Amino acid sequence: MNKDQVIASVAGDLHATEAALDAAIVQASTLVQSMIGARTAMSLSPIVGSGSQAKAMETIAALSAAREAIVACHDELQKDHRRMGWGTYAVGPLDKEGLPLATAAEMPVERLRAV
Repeated sequence: MNKDQVIASVAGDLHATEAALDAAIVQASTLVQSMIGARTAMSLSPIVGSGSQAKAMETIAALSAAREAIVACHDELQKDHRRMGWGTYAVGPLDKEGLPLATAAEMPVERLRAV
């Protein structure tokens, strides 16, 4: 693999990780919503399931902290990239005025292999 391919591989994995964390936050939020809706639909007291709902909310907070960490990782990778004089690479989903975001399935995937 040449340098561009290696950089693209890391960038693709970074973007996939960011997307996975976003998806996990959405799913955990849906779980909390479902728990509240189920309790309401069954006319149960707010006390019922409060412990499990609090744990689900703790999960959302932990996922949010993980998302902040991967965003900080992204920032550090950008700094390293510039420090090494490699210029600007636009790899991965980009949100540019009116252009659709690329999905993970549309992005080429190349994995590094240790030999």
